[in-house]
Amino acid sequence: MALKEVIEQTVAGLGYELVEIQRSAAGLLRVTIDLLWGGATEAGAVLTGSEQFVTVEDCEKVTRQLLFVLEVDGIDFKRLEVSSPGIDRPLRSEKDFERFAGHVIDVTLKEPVGTLVADGQVSASRKKFQGRLERRQGEDGQEATPGWQIVWTDAPGVKPGQRVSKKRPPAPMRALGFTLDEVREARLAPIVSFKGRASRGSTESNTD
Repeated sequence: MALKEVIEQTVAGLGYELVEIQRSAAGLLRVTIDLLWGGATEAGAVLTGSEQFVTVEDCEKVTRQLLFVLEVDGIDFKRLEVSSPGIDRPLRSEKDFERFAGHVIDVTLKEPVGTLVADGQVSASRKKFQGRLERRQGEDGQEATPGWQIVWTDAPGVKPGQRVSKKRPPAPMRALGFTLDEVREARLAPIVSFKGRASRGSTESNTD
């Protein structure tokens, strides 16, 4: 059985989601896990958003089981690290996009776009965008094709302590639709917030 399948089955069997596997030439095997979205925790709570977090205890539990399974399967590695996704969690599947709809993400497209969006023209060479991830809707309220869009403004952000006049017109918003096939990489934007996921940082369990 391939390494990814072994790890994915082990992680899923413990009630977690495999986010990423990385191997280094030095023998480091890094496994990133997250709590299952839409599933139940050991305490019985159902996860319907990103307000729950992987703990050190979660990482230690997965580490112990993986050490046993990888030894049985004869998989060669020198050091195993099991960690949480952190504030820049990668988004790869449709399920990931559904889970983090409404969050600010960084997305890099495979090909540059030069197309009219909500307020104007996007540079023909532009591939990278940061903005709020939204499900795209058609005129009749039904899901449009493509089904996702990123919404942003190119206006400079307000600095801490800066006063903003109530008469100041709102910055124009832009929106760009895309499909998952057009995405090279997408991650949660690493924005520090003491009210959400970013404030918790990344937990990690290491073993030699």
